[in-house]
Amino acid sequence: MADVECFFDCSSPWTYFAFHNLLLMEKELGITVEWRPILVGGVFNAVNPSVHNSREKPVPLKQAYGKKDQLDWARYLGIRMHYRPTVFPVNSVKAMRGCTWLQPQGKLVPFALATFEAYWGDDKDISQVSVLTAICEKTGVDAATLLAATEQQDIKDKLRATTQELMDRGGFGSPTMFVGGDDMYFGNDRVPLIRDAVLRRRAS
Repeated sequence: MADVECFFDCSSPWTYFAFHNLLLMEKELGITVEWRPILVGGVFNAVNPSVHNSREKPVPLKQAYGKKDQLDWARYLGIRMHYRPTVFPVNSVKAMRGCTWLQPQGKLVPFALATFEAYWGDDKDISQVSVLTAICEKTGVDAATLLAATEQQDIKDKLRATTQELMDRGGFGSPTMFVGGDDMYFGNDRVPLIRDAVLRRRAS
């Protein structure tokens, strides 16, 4: 079992930060992370509709602070951040199916990173075939093969099953991380707690 499981969707800004933070933790502590692609929109629809409500009726003061918070994290991590992409929320289904297909090939991480950067760094609509093709070219993935894989029923079923698994285990958004299988943490700001949990498990 990996030290940390991370259920993620590239359409989430906080997941963009957590992804980078977990990669840093991998290097620092030598831990293993199992990346679990999901469709966070499906999670919101099923168990967390408050997200949709907050988007329809945002709290101005909270929204202003949210922008500052995101830009602060981007600066801290040294990554590019376009606070609110032109297309938001975005349909990430093809990108997340691509991650699902690439996972057993060991190519998920570079593809997911490039997808995060295209959407949150460059304001590219990752639902578009042309954008996904450019991401594939950047990461050495054959675009035609990946795009064909996103239409395979087994890939669709696996992504759907992983999304359902997250909800069955108590998750309600992205990123959701588990340490030791049942110790759940939600959100980028919980990464220090994940680090502590991993170290405590090692010590015991």
